[in-house]
Amino acid sequence: MDGFVRLNFEQTTAPRWEQRTLKAAIGCVGVGVHTGRRVNLTFRPAEADHGIVFRRTDLGRDIEARFDNVCDTRLCTSVADPGMPSARIGTIEHVMAALAGAGIDNAVVEIDGPEVPILDGSAAPFLFLLDCAGVRELDASRRVIEVRKTIRVTAGDAWAELRPLGPAFRSAQPVLEMDLSIDFAASAIGRQSCSLRLTPESFRHELASARTFAQAEEVEQLRAAGLARGGSLDNAIVVDGGRVLNIGGLRMESEFANHKMLDAVGDLALAGGPLHGRFVAHRTGHDLNNRLLKALFADIGAWRSITTEPLVSVAA
Repeated sequence: MDGFVRLNFEQTTAPRWEQRTLKAAIGCVGVGVHTGRRVNLTFRPAEADHGIVFRRTDLGRDIEARFDNVCDTRLCTSVADPGMPSARIGTIEHVMAALAGAGIDNAVVEIDGPEVPILDGSAAPFLFLLDCAGVRELDASRRVIEVRKTIRVTAGDAWAELRPLGPAFRSAQPVLEMDLSIDFAASAIGRQSCSLRLTPESFRHELASARTFAQAEEVEQLRAAGLARGGSLDNAIVVDGGRVLNIGGLRMESEFANHKMLDAVGDLALAGGPLHGRFVAHRTGHDLNNRLLKALFADIGAWRSITTEPLVSVAA
């Protein structure tokens, strides 16, 4: 992001951590959960400082994966090309979570339609593709966004915060501590929480396979509105009161909270670089997660962009 390059880079004694990309291209075919359209998705390697970019191959438009390109947060996170608002891609959060969880800084995500395929409703299939493609380190340091002041956004009794970690973490590898809780009326979901330090290992073992979920009455309403055309029990958990309707049940005890955490990982990955701080939230969703990033970057004193090796200051 141009804004990060020109803003003050302060000296840091952190060790160098190289940017990463894929070794090879790899793709898959699936359907969009809302459109029901068959789409092709391909991950491609990218050079250092390229970032994550979504490419609408059917329109010939590139869309940078960043918080200020988010155009819709209802039901999912969607991004659009500022120069062509009709060029948009929805349901990007699971792909972004997989890329962030795998520590991929630079990639092109090609797609020939308006929505990322839902696959099984989790990030695990995307992580599998990234594993198959392999990871390559680049000769460039990672840019890290350090949270320096607590930022909070609210919506009724729902809220989300980004907090600084303090000097104990200042010279270590970028750290994102995460604590999230949910509270649903449906007794099959109820109150759950998830806490972890985001690493490739914790993402893989605790978050990646957690599936998206909905309540039965919500599914009926969405379909009546012409949405959820590609949704099924093969790609989402559906609950009806105290019952989980999926034959195989849940994959993990706190799958609902873990999936909300997975979504948050994907939404926060739109910061433009790894966050160094603590994320704490209650009943958050795509809208609050995006508002949180907007509030963070709107306050110049709340963050700084650093690299993982000493740098001299760069004038604005």
